[in-house]
Amino acid sequence: MTPASTVAADATGVDEAAVSHAPAVRSVYVYEAPVRIWHWINALAIVVLCVTGYFIGSPLPTMPGEASAHFLMGYIRFAHFASGYVLAVGLVGRLYWAFVGNHHARELFTLPVFSAAYWREVLSMLKWYGFISKRPNRYVGHNPLARAAMFSMYFLGTLFMIVTGFAMYGEGAQAGSWANRLFGWVIPLFGQSQDVHTWHHLGMWAMVCFIMLHVYAAIREDIMGRQSIVSTMISGYRTFKD
Repeated sequence: MTPASTVAADATGVDEAAVSHAPAVRSVYVYEAPVRIWHWINALAIVVLCVTGYFIGSPLPTMPGEASAHFLMGYIRFAHFASGYVLAVGLVGRLYWAFVGNHHARELFTLPVFSAAYWREVLSMLKWYGFISKRPNRYVGHNPLARAAMFSMYFLGTLFMIVTGFAMYGEGAQAGSWANRLFGWVIPLFGQSQDVHTWHHLGMWAMVCFIMLHVYAAIREDIMGRQSIVSTMISGYRTFKD
């Protein structure tokens, strides 16, 4: 005799038994629309900054013909400066949303360093990423290790890049410009202009390393973890898979 579930599957194309025994999937709204929009615009700005910054530090070979016929480095510098403005203004807007958004919007700017439970969770996630633990714990917002990385490597790193970047920009804009008035103190602090250039360039490579780790961890967690990561920054919902 043919089971009723098989008949239903043959008739409708849906295996009712499989559906009824499937694990429950639960979703929690985590990232609000302004946070998600900021994330992707910020990611694009960082990519443009890294690519153009590399060519500013290691210029292309001399172009053929008259110099007046080419403005390639000018376009590269313009893209770099424009993306720097986007990065800085976006961070100010993101800081504003940390005050008016939900409590997940504040995780980027705070770190519970004096909480023993927090550091135990960081250790747990280190074991998970090190392929020592079989399953990670579930977190609605950033997991504790990701939160530490976002605060130290992204937030503090971005502040460093903005300060040193606008210091060099102010040097080019010359005395009296807003950038020179606000960030002119940075160059004497480092010693000289070339030192600021060097540290800014090193900061770019640190950001590149962070981006590679960030992308790897997000994709890995989507495949091996117990909750969604990449799709969460698109829809705003964290989906738990078990």
